[in-house]
Amino acid sequence: MLALGVAAQAAGTLVVTAPALLIPHLHAQGTTLAQAGLLAAAPTAGMVLTLIAWGAVTDRTGERVVIAGGLVLTTLAVAGAWAVGDDPVLLGVAFLLAGMTNASTNAASGRVVVGWFPKERRGLAMGIRQMSQPLGVTLAAVTVPQLAEGDGVRAALVLPVVLCAVLAVLCAVGIVDPPRPVRAAARAGEAADPVPTANPYRSTGFLWRIHAVSVLLVVPQFTLSTYGLVWLVGLGWSTPAAGLLVGAAQFVGAVGRILVGVWSDRVGSRVGPLRIVALSAAVVMAVLALVDVTHLPAAAVVLVIATSVTVADNGLAYTSVAEAAGPTWSGRALGAQNTGQFIAASAVGPGIGALVGLVGFAGSFLLVAALPVLALPLVPRADRSHD
Repeated sequence: MLALGVAAQAAGTLVVTAPALLIPHLHAQGTTLAQAGLLAAAPTAGMVLTLIAWGAVTDRTGERVVIAGGLVLTTLAVAGAWAVGDDPVLLGVAFLLAGMTNASTNAASGRVVVGWFPKERRGLAMGIRQMSQPLGVTLAAVTVPQLAEGDGVRAALVLPVVLCAVLAVLCAVGIVDPPRPVRAAARAGEAADPVPTANPYRSTGFLWRIHAVSVLLVVPQFTLSTYGLVWLVGLGWSTPAAGLLVGAAQFVGAVGRILVGVWSDRVGSRVGPLRIVALSAAVVMAVLALVDVTHLPAAAVVLVIATSVTVADNGLAYTSVAEAAGPTWSGRALGAQNTGQFIAASAVGPGIGALVGLVGFAGSFLLVAALPVLALPLVPRADRSHD
């Protein structure tokens, strides 16, 4: 279940990330940075529209149908993007649809992992599950820019189509929905229902606070995944070399998510490590601004470190939300979690693109560094769990 969850989400991330890595190719053809950023935001905007709905379907029907069915629809949407080629308007529509269908893997693949692992191993399991995003970005970074530069947009989209199609079949065959405690209790004829069914958003502000923290922390993450390549090219790197470095940075970040998950298991807390990660994200973004201003030769090292730190919060927040919501609400809660993050992520493409045009990369990185600082007082002091 863990391997299929990681693979499904990695394929979805490849689809969502591809437009951002097409920016140098499109920009060279005369598209403005802000316009290219708008195309890059199309998949995340599509995900925003459907994440909660996919979560509700998952709560009702289970994970297997949602993941496999969503991947089939994503395959069709990306095939449509391949068919329209370099037309930016039709590409935007196709990637919007791809985001809407790909949201299924976000809503369900994390939940299938939470359902199969006990609490004391869940930080590690979800850390591995959260590797999927940086692994997907890594795969995109080492394939999309090079293929687009050499053979155009269509060549860059062949791998996403094939990968989503293959994984749709594998997930349909291999995924088994985790046990549903409520239904098991009902079948056993027990009088007491051990699983809370009340709306967790009404009893406490815990979930709202985690959602808000994640919205603020996702901006540095998507700033680097969207414009890290462009920043390096502006510093004199070739597009293939910059793509390889961005991919390497995302891979290091994927390993970091596992280590952070293990850390949270060891200390028995998700919110404590989350607070430290938020502070670290502010520091590394400020250091990136310094590197841009001073032209220090350590740009590659700092970018790798910054990428690793800014992706480290996802697994902690995701696990925290699933544990606090409980099994009967986790699909909708994780859908809401991702919706907030992708609303912010959708604004990163055009927003940071326009901001770079006004104040440059150094000023943009410094302003982004302020957001994790704002997140610090919102991190709850203690965890909540229905386990």
